[in-house]
Amino acid sequence: MTNPEEFELEATGLVRAYVITKGRGLPDEQQLSLITLVTAAPEQGQQFLRLSPEERRLLDICSAGYLAVAEIAGHTGLPLGVVRIVLAGLVEAGHLITRPPVPRARDADRELLEEVLHGLQAKFG
Repeated sequence: MTNPEEFELEATGLVRAYVITKGRGLPDEQQLSLITLVTAAPEQGQQFLRLSPEERRLLDICSAGYLAVAEIAGHTGLPLGVVRIVLAGLVEAGHLITRPPVPRARDADRELLEEVLHGLQAKFG
């Protein structure tokens, strides 16, 4: 029989992710998509003491400014789903602020640009 002190605990991905997410499910894609921008909210006193190490790490990453959810996941090395779940919890707790991504710019009107170009060429040669 082996001695209990000889056992090594193995961290399995499934258990670890479940522990990190505290058993919560994925948020809606509309609530927290891959391109949703996230940043840390202004500090609110000592509420950070009850956060897990992963939550603190995400807050630290987000404190630099707005980052997309996919960028945050890339910085942590955690699975994207886990990051989305933890971020959703931090948003609900008021530690993070989200905003929709910057909308894509409209295509410029080609005729208008040509008129401007011709006007500049006529004026400045």
